[in-house]
Amino acid sequence: MLDLKRLKILREVAQRRSFSAAGESLYLSQSAVSQQVATLEREVGMKLLDRTREGPKLTDAGRVLVGHAEAAIARLEEAERELGAIAGLEGGELRLASFPSASATVLTEAVSLFHARHPKVRLSIADAEPEESLPRLRAGELDLALTFDYPSVPHEPERDLDRTLLLTESMHVALPADHPQASRGTVPLAELAEMSWLCGSLPSTCGEVVIAACRSAGFEPEVGFESDDYNVMQGFIAAGLGTTLLPDLVLPTLRPDLVVRPTDPPAPKRRVWAATRAEGSRSPATDEMVATLAEAGMAFEKRNRERLRLVA
Repeated sequence: MLDLKRLKILREVAQRRSFSAAGESLYLSQSAVSQQVATLEREVGMKLLDRTREGPKLTDAGRVLVGHAEAAIARLEEAERELGAIAGLEGGELRLASFPSASATVLTEAVSLFHARHPKVRLSIADAEPEESLPRLRAGELDLALTFDYPSVPHEPERDLDRTLLLTESMHVALPADHPQASRGTVPLAELAEMSWLCGSLPSTCGEVVIAACRSAGFEPEVGFESDDYNVMQGFIAAGLGTTLLPDLVLPTLRPDLVVRPTDPPAPKRRVWAATRAEGSRSPATDEMVATLAEAGMAFEKRNRERLRLVA
């Protein structure tokens, strides 16, 4: 492959019609310029410059080569400008995925903040549960994925991925507002043993954690409905068709005919993470979005504490 540096030297000699002038422009000695051109001629096997009394002039082969060199140099300079824009958060694209309850809350706020601060970075966002988004992140199809886990559910550590904790959620039992237990400050789960229970589609950590919470209260729940859509679950609960545990991220969109209460024994916690590829293989925009998500996570936790205080 031809050396781009030598092509630039050839172009400079042709434009300035002088080896010495080209050397001054490129901060090289005249002999260094001459040697580089001679090496390039040996590489292509053809004469590229005619040394005339009026100065060096391109041969037919030289004109063809410089024409292509100019196009290649222009593209590389364009690439350098684009890379500089990406490094300065003045361009590029950031590909994200998030699970629905985070998309409607923390991610929405973070994206709004990020776009206001860095409007030239393109954002693409997809809904995806962690089971789908993490493999896509490892494969390079995503730059960042919002995921969740439960400390009470064992899981394998993620290899080649970095995770930043955004918030830790409490889980609450959800009941119709007119349910006999709805007025209690804390609801003993054992007293809901006869109810039908709703949970995430099995097998999944969302489903497993609801069943585990019931078992810790001393009973095996009767699972009457499985869904990964918390809005659908709320509809079933409001209709008196069962109950489930809802995380903090769902509370801003809680139906007015439902109430949520802490449980005895306490329901498991849920952690929300921003997952990225390991440091060194991610863009400045990704790091900036992680920081913005952490900011939005802190703001959500503050608002949520106030929300729960008002409904207590």
